[in-house]
Amino acid sequence: MGSALPAFDPASPQAQAIHELFVQVLCISAVIFTIVAGLVLIAVVRGRKRATMPDQDFGNEKFEIAWMVGPIVIVLWLAAVSANLVLTVNAVPKAHPAGHTDADLVVTAHQWWWQVQYIDTGVVAANEIHIPAGKKLRVRLESADVIHCFWVPQLTRKMDLIPGRENYVWLEATEPGVYQGRCAEFCGVQHTWMEFKVYAHSQEDFSRWQAGNQVVGAKLEAGNLAAAGQALFMGMTCRACHAIVGTEAVGTIAPDLTHLAGRKELGGGVLANSPEDLRRWLADPGAVKPGCKMPNFKLTDAQLDQLVAYLGTLK
Repeated sequence: MGSALPAFDPASPQAQAIHELFVQVLCISAVIFTIVAGLVLIAVVRGRKRATMPDQDFGNEKFEIAWMVGPIVIVLWLAAVSANLVLTVNAVPKAHPAGHTDADLVVTAHQWWWQVQYIDTGVVAANEIHIPAGKKLRVRLESADVIHCFWVPQLTRKMDLIPGRENYVWLEATEPGVYQGRCAEFCGVQHTWMEFKVYAHSQEDFSRWQAGNQVVGAKLEAGNLAAAGQALFMGMTCRACHAIVGTEAVGTIAPDLTHLAGRKELGGGVLANSPEDLRRWLADPGAVKPGCKMPNFKLTDAQLDQLVAYLGTLK
């Protein structure tokens, strides 16, 4: 999961470039602060011991040139390393022939969850981004409602998601691992729980994950608990908000549930994805995540059993 201070533990070339610039600015600022504070301290100590005014200096060309050249050199150096950083982290979209895309995946922010769409395969996920380690991916960022901010401290820069505008960012992990991401722009009552995770896999593991997410769930046998849950799901308004590939559910308001059972967490990180926590979520979403837009359907125990059984088949 990375360190307790992920911004100080970069795990991609882009994050490393940001980290190095921060360290350089911090060191230069510390040196300037030390010099200025030291001169002030010397003046205070010497001034307290003098009974008369110190000798006045009305101008020294050498000192004036030094004080002018020093800051100029520092500013030019910071401008150069900043320009290099911009070239490193900016994911400017390339021109593509008609019919081709300018991104590897699209991340769309909603209040308060993330939709992730893989362009080449059409795989859709929620609150989880799976990538192959060692490969730089261009991510197109969009918002479905208000301004959000995409940030994975160990992997990439902050980038705003603005309604009606497309922004781009590079996403890359040097090594396999799990990296925490979050919304870094206040976006409403559940901003704190608008989290996601980036799972960086070896190429073999990523290919297996991708292949598994292109397989649609098998047809359920009539008469069992899961089949009853499917009928209940399709008979209620669930299908108007959620999508499940291969079924009548084609909603786009709420997270795609096609492979819900294969995810690690529920509700944007508020709960672990277990049958017990899924049942708790379905029973009263607002009690688990106040302000969430999923209503309380007042489900009976029997209905909860059926829905948990059905959703557990969506792997």
